[in-house]
Amino acid sequence: MITVFGSINMDLVATSDRLPKPGETVTGKSFSTAAGGKGANQALAARRAGADVKMAGAIGDDTFAAPALTLLRDARTDLSLLKTVAEPTGTAVILIGEGGENMISVIPAANGTVSPQDAERAVSEMAEGDTLMLQFEIPADAIETSLKAAKAKRVTTIINTAPLTADAARLSKLANIVIANETEFELLIGKNGLSSSNREKELSALHAETGQTLIVTLGADGVIAIRNGKLFKAMGLKIEPVDTVGAGDTFCGYLAASLDAGMDFEKALRRAAVAGSLACTREGAQPSIPTAADVDAKL
Repeated sequence: MITVFGSINMDLVATSDRLPKPGETVTGKSFSTAAGGKGANQALAARRAGADVKMAGAIGDDTFAAPALTLLRDARTDLSLLKTVAEPTGTAVILIGEGGENMISVIPAANGTVSPQDAERAVSEMAEGDTLMLQFEIPADAIETSLKAAKAKRVTTIINTAPLTADAARLSKLANIVIANETEFELLIGKNGLSSSNREKELSALHAETGQTLIVTLGADGVIAIRNGKLFKAMGLKIEPVDTVGAGDTFCGYLAASLDAGMDFEKALRRAAVAGSLACTREGAQPSIPTAADVDAKL
């Protein structure tokens, strides 16, 4: 069983030929809404990958609440750990430009009400061998409480360092598995512009210090990871990206589901990389998440 403790949003998505510069207005091409939030995205990805999944977090008492949960409900995700609050449902305003590059502003709203008590409730229903997956779109005290409670119960913890916050470096050290993109990894260690060889050295040094499984996603260049002292690399698919906004969350969900099912780490890494690639071929965060059949066919 995987429990995802994190955010639930409605995404407001606009596309344009290019992203605007600060202070500039550009004419858009299209507008749509879609269910999102890094927590919900990763929960849906893990569910579509074949895992049993519980989603824990908060939703607003407003018109965005139902559509924000539609795809999770359709996938038969367990939503019994969600609470409804008076705040609006969380939203993300997303602008997508040429080549699928994006700019995102997230408004926490209901997600900001998630508390340490919610964390304790979520972990109380977990058992040794289960997986807890987190991101940084809910309050830091709730994240910290859940990580410490999970460790006491011998629950495997996975934390995705997006979006990178001031608490990310400290709290990520409490998890068993850390997933970061290349920019987040450099910010975590305080070193910029790493070459491939230097990135491997820094990854190995951090692993030697913490003993954690560390994973760095590299976009079109695949993914690099270290686990039990061994470096791993995996590539996704060669694609023409349409929208990259759901790729990272898809990777995280598929990796968690694959490991939860007992898959070999190297194979799980490759499966997650392929899933992340496929997510770039469709628009939207949750609508773009591929099914297990689609991913395994490509493998």
